[in-house]
Amino acid sequence: MIFKSFFEAVVAAVLSLTVVVTAHPGENLSARQIMDEVGNAHVVNMMNSRALEACQNDPEVKARKERAIARRAATFARLRDERGLNEAAWLHRRDRAAFQKWAALSHNKTGSVDLNKESTNAEIFGSNTSCVLTPDNANGPYFVNQEHIRSDVVENVVGVPMHIELQFIDVTTCKPATQLLIDTWSCNATGAYSGVSAAGEGGLGTTYLRGVQPTDADGVVSFDTIFPGHYQGRATHQHLIAHVGATTLPNGTYTGGRVAHLSQLFFDQTLRDAVEATAPYNTNRIPKTSNLQDGFTGYAATSQYDPLPNYILLGNGLANGLFVWAELGLNTSSNWDYYAPYASTWKEGGGYNNPNFNFLAVVNPPPTHG
Repeated sequence: MIFKSFFEAVVAAVLSLTVVVTAHPGENLSARQIMDEVGNAHVVNMMNSRALEACQNDPEVKARKERAIARRAATFARLRDERGLNEAAWLHRRDRAAFQKWAALSHNKTGSVDLNKESTNAEIFGSNTSCVLTPDNANGPYFVNQEHIRSDVVENVVGVPMHIELQFIDVTTCKPATQLLIDTWSCNATGAYSGVSAAGEGGLGTTYLRGVQPTDADGVVSFDTIFPGHYQGRATHQHLIAHVGATTLPNGTYTGGRVAHLSQLFFDQTLRDAVEATAPYNTNRIPKTSNLQDGFTGYAATSQYDPLPNYILLGNGLANGLFVWAELGLNTSSNWDYYAPYASTWKEGGGYNNPNFNFLAVVNPPPTHG
């Protein structure tokens, strides 16, 4: 069975590590703890995936997929037009079938294939390689509470432009997950996070590459950001948290609610290598970690779930940017607050540290959750 062999390979790799080396405290789980967390996440994955399998022939689900194809095609056209790239060639990530061919070996076998202007929208934008079957994952130690509600999070950060579209589906109803606030953040090209006071990071007064957006009637949010960099011991990744019941504030932030989903998206090795060869990523001297070397990808990768979002280059070079999309499933009644401790809270004029932040909460979870 592909999943079993792949999972066993991940476990064997984890057990071979005497220490999980990371640059950020709170991500230093032991090999045993990582195994326990992987197993727990895969149970959630299996429950969510089975709940959703029965929905695929529902007329509303089919109609939603058609809307997604049209929406992605329109977004792609708009982004190319804004960048003056209407006549430029472009590349597209492999579709789901091609990815599964390589999944038994490793994720770094995926890449890009040539498509042309005669390719149909369904061929290009109909593949949801990161579809619905998302296991919940650790949020890492640098979650900032009450961040800005905004779609453009770039500020003045330099890197490969990335427009990311995420569609959230409630696995209990098969319907779009509306009325959520989706939190996303990543490090910059040289591995530093904004909003936190830890040594080597951006500081409490910074907010780059962080933002929150409400899902629309189709459960969709979009962000303009940059392709993430990397830091010690971690593969390139993008953090996601879904808040249920949060209240938006007049100052453009939010408060309250609970965390119904948290995960990390990873990226094709081929794409990562290409990005890392460009400036300013190539000034980052921290050793790179592949997807298979990163213990946290074990949370995400199964034979049913591909944690690598689909992407398309907007032009014939990375400088023109990427359009990235994923469809993600969650149970909106879940409560994963325990797994979402925040290091700091943003406020006007600069954030402040959370005095109750406990990194041990990340590595010593309770036995069960909703």
